[in-house]
Amino acid sequence: MSFKKKKYQIIRQAISKDVADIAFIYLQISAEADYWMLQNNVTYAHNPLIGNFTDKQVPNSYAKYADRLMETLLIKTISVMKKKTGLNLIPTYSYTRLYRTGNVLYRHKDRPSCEISTTLNLGGDPWSIYLDPTESNNVINEYKNIIKPNAPKGIKIDLKPGDMLIYSGCDLEHWRKPFKGKLCGQVFLHYNYIEGKYGKENLYDKRPILGIPKLR
Repeated sequence: MSFKKKKYQIIRQAISKDVADIAFIYLQISAEADYWMLQNNVTYAHNPLIGNFTDKQVPNSYAKYADRLMETLLIKTISVMKKKTGLNLIPTYSYTRLYRTGNVLYRHKDRPSCEISTTLNLGGDPWSIYLDPTESNNVINEYKNIIKPNAPKGIKIDLKPGDMLIYSGCDLEHWRKPFKGKLCGQVFLHYNYIEGKYGKENLYDKRPILGIPKLR
């Protein structure tokens, strides 16, 4: 069954294990360095190019928008994305997190720049992602405390380092249960379908170029 019909697809080894390992180590170093700068009041620590520990969707995780290595993966994987989905895609943005014990990704749908999304496993302890492929109208958003009864339980998907799940982030609810491991590195790579609803308006998430923060 094609991506266009079921709206999700798993790609095993979308990037090599070696590349995933490099990205995972990089992510851990970035988290430790950024934490140190924030704790020690380094003057440029609040620069938007620095990661943060104040992510509202997953509190207490380390998160970063448009990290330049992750933006490189955004471009690196676009060819396999086009091939697997059969869609003509444009990149919007990357968002990476280093998850820790107890973190939860609540059930939700995404904003328009995440029309065609991926979660790419970079390494660490395994942590399943769930999605509801029925495209139900329950519109559960646990993050906003919107919970409707009798929602489909969804399907469980496990990814190894280098594996990627592609899904229609605006259509399919997705979530993760409380993390029982120690560390897990994931990057979300987001795209829009050129012939789709949002067309080219969200190229680079409305930034002039990749690798820079969201401009106000």
